[in-house]
Amino acid sequence: MAHLSNAEFLPLRIAVLTVSDTRSLDTDTSGQALIDGLLAAGHELADRALVSDDIWQIRARLCSWIADGQVQVVLITGGTGFTARDNTPQAVTPLLEKTVDGFGELFRQVSLVDIGTSTVQSRALAGMSNGTLVCCLPGSPNACRTAWQKILVEQLDSRTRPCNFVPHLKRPADQAATCCGSRS
Repeated sequence: MAHLSNAEFLPLRIAVLTVSDTRSLDTDTSGQALIDGLLAAGHELADRALVSDDIWQIRARLCSWIADGQVQVVLITGGTGFTARDNTPQAVTPLLEKTVDGFGELFRQVSLVDIGTSTVQSRALAGMSNGTLVCCLPGSPNACRTAWQKILVEQLDSRTRPCNFVPHLKRPADQAATCCGSRS
């Protein structure tokens, strides 16, 4: 079986969605932590948005990015806890064609060091839809940095062996010609 990795780095187009009833783009430190990480890794910010913690607003924004041929990954921060206003998993799960069960499991494992048993209250999740990887993270900046540094930076790097998510993502038209064996 061929390794699902590439010898060269392939920058991805990543959108960041913050789900919050209290933040604005100016005060969104969690979304900014993700943006800082993805830019430092060499990826491109495809778009950024903030919506209230409402199932339909989350779905509307996410659906537009899933349908967009230029967005390969969507990182969502916020709305993954247990309060009455935490609706991100309910909004996102029906839109996923496949779930990445290990993502939430691994996130809770690496978070254990920082937050102890409180990690069991995280409903972090990930999945694929229309060639787009969707990752839902807690709304704290530390949780976003943990997810980026301990999971996402490697899994969004085409060089990570033995496998990473890059070969499974849709290829924007301007990238398709430079990536042998990629999806069109």
